[in-house]
Amino acid sequence: MKILVTGAAGFLGRRLLRALSSGKAGFSELSRIIAVDMFTCAVDDPRIECRTGTIAESDFVRSILSHDVDLVFHLAAVVSGQAEADFDLGMRVNVDATRSLLEACRGVRNAPRFVFSSSIAVFGGPLPEIVPEDLAVRPQSSYGTAKAIGELLVNEYGRRGFIDGIICRLPIVAVRPGTPNAAASSFVSGIIREPLAGLDTVCPVPLDTRLWISSPETATNNLLHAARLATSALGGVRAVNLPGLSVTPAEMIASLERLGGARARGRVRCELDPDVTRIVSTWPGAFDIDRPLRLGFTADRDIDSIVGQFIAEHTAPR
Repeated sequence: MKILVTGAAGFLGRRLLRALSSGKAGFSELSRIIAVDMFTCAVDDPRIECRTGTIAESDFVRSILSHDVDLVFHLAAVVSGQAEADFDLGMRVNVDATRSLLEACRGVRNAPRFVFSSSIAVFGGPLPEIVPEDLAVRPQSSYGTAKAIGELLVNEYGRRGFIDGIICRLPIVAVRPGTPNAAASSFVSGIIREPLAGLDTVCPVPLDTRLWISSPETATNNLLHAARLATSALGGVRAVNLPGLSVTPAEMIASLERLGGARARGRVRCELDPDVTRIVSTWPGAFDIDRPLRLGFTADRDIDSIVGQFIAEHTAPR
């Protein structure tokens, strides 16, 4: 089995590579992984071939797709805040490059499974408290619009039989290690990660803003499940709103205090940013997840389990 992963040097991409190469992902006949990113993905596994380049270049896209690719994880994207700040870059990577990748897949001998990493940012406008499975997408950001266009393309290429596509609308994935990025949702990780590292941080949205989040482990496991799931089980609806946990920044900070102590809690202050608030406030805060759970996707238990996972993986014992 040959697998292509775009965005392989990113946070979820690296976790996906580890899961695939460990043998725990259920792909027992794995022979090769083509790991693609603009940055090198240093891995020590002879089955993983790292290719450095941008999927915004159609020649590069064609060069990474061989006729025997069985599975594609398309994670590469310009994140929400950056896509809002640079419209042309966002459309070039999030729309045009997705189309180029789908066109390259069209030339593969057998239609490959295509797992498309979409986002809850495809929703917007007036939203019910709990978003139903069949709610129409109305994105209110350039990033959400590009992801919605990508979803339509995956649907169409799947309908024509060029790919065997499934669309995974990811929650906000937290807590991410490392440094803040240009995503509008970056603060969701920052209000946990920075205080635990002894750094002051800011929550830029009201503390009662409802957020739909998933731990890195659960998000990775759900992407892997999407790759294994028979698309016939989707009933013709290729998009899945992946399970998440509905929490507010106030609830996250309370968990930080329970698990990290009062000193960590004291490093978070609220300082509203109208641009971030405008984007994040258009995203749903809760979903009806009966369908994804029936399909075998999983959700995190509670916010303490998410914060505890980060502490266990990335915080040195004291």
